[in-house]
Amino acid sequence: MNKKAVIVVNLGTPETPTPGAVAKFLKQFLSDSRVVEAPKLLWWFLLRLVIIPLRAKKVAHSYGEIWLAEGSPLRVITGRQVTALQNQLDEDVGLGNTVVCEAMTYGEPSLSHTFQRLREQSIQEYVVLPMYPQYSGSTTGAIYDQLSAIIRQSRDVPDISVIKSFHDHSGYTDCLVQSIRDSWEKNGRHEKLLMSFHGIPQEYVDKGDPYYQHCLGTAEAVAEKLSLEKDQWAMSFQSRFGPKQWLQPYTDEQLKTWATNGVKSIDIISPAFTVDCLETLEELNISYRELFLSEGGEHYHYIPCLNDAPEFIKTLATLVKTKLFN
Repeated sequence: MNKKAVIVVNLGTPETPTPGAVAKFLKQFLSDSRVVEAPKLLWWFLLRLVIIPLRAKKVAHSYGEIWLAEGSPLRVITGRQVTALQNQLDEDVGLGNTVVCEAMTYGEPSLSHTFQRLREQSIQEYVVLPMYPQYSGSTTGAIYDQLSAIIRQSRDVPDISVIKSFHDHSGYTDCLVQSIRDSWEKNGRHEKLLMSFHGIPQEYVDKGDPYYQHCLGTAEAVAEKLSLEKDQWAMSFQSRFGPKQWLQPYTDEQLKTWATNGVKSIDIISPAFTVDCLETLEELNISYRELFLSEGGEHYHYIPCLNDAPEFIKTLATLVKTKLFN
């Protein structure tokens, strides 16, 4: 059997929690037209002369609040996922039949360098696993763009399969449900459950991006499996950026509304993220906690991402095997 490769892809991260490293990362990330759809020349000037100088120091401070001794949480936990998935596939399909590695859409290790390294090992068959359960052109779409560039530069085009999304995969939603139930058993169940997804501009959805429907599908599946009534949970969107209207309701406004209406305790989880990172560890677990408590809330419990939980790794292995061996 020819060895096959699995490339686990996430967004990326600065190399260090410093303004310089953050500025370098933001320049690459926010220059992608998949992420920000704006007139190129105008955006070039705004990004370099206004946005990055204003945001780099603040974002670096936020990274500093969550940075681990081993490095960026996203990189550290992704590494654990890769190791766990490699072990699971070795057990399922035999030692030496697959090689699992990581790549980042922005920053290092880049997708192109990862492919180059794997092709030097004479690997011809690949499964690319974006770690975004819900597809959006601004995330998974950007990975397809980079894969297209790799293909265009290849005389011998590699055999590439992409797991476009797994927002409605029963194994994935079961893992979310079990994570929530485990939290309730350990920490007690609170009045409301908020499922907060990363936002995108509303106009992207208006143009045909399926992201909102994927998020809704995930949230409704989790709520149904937990037997929640409509007034016991909500779906919201976080991390908006710039003046455009983004998907609503916004997470911060939902938290304020609940607190104003007398809700004293909530559980919050972000099914859009499979790895704890800046948007979960700092935005959800620190900033929004402070917001809810300042508005009159009393108990705010953040439920971590699935990360390298064994059942989630088994679900990823199932997704990969379906692509590689069926």
